[in-house]
Amino acid sequence: MQELSSTFIATHGVMTKEVGVISGELELRTTCDDEGLLTLRITYVGAEEWYTLPGDEYRIHDPRDHEVIHRMLVNVLERNP
Repeated sequence: MQELSSTFIATHGVMTKEVGVISGELELRTTCDDEGLLTLRITYVGAEEWYTLPGDEYRIHDPRDHEVIHRMLVNVLERNP
């Protein structure tokens, strides 16, 4: 299982299942197993409590694409309108 983590600033917020929208300096952590199952978690930088992004099961066809998917997610979540 591979785990990747990135920090970014979300000025317009990121929706979570547990607490709704969070914004500011955030950390995205993604994990991908050998079957391509992705787990997406997000937190405030330095916080202990992690939240999940909305949606059901996330799966990619090839686990080797995990890093690309992680970078794309960070870019999308960090975007400014």
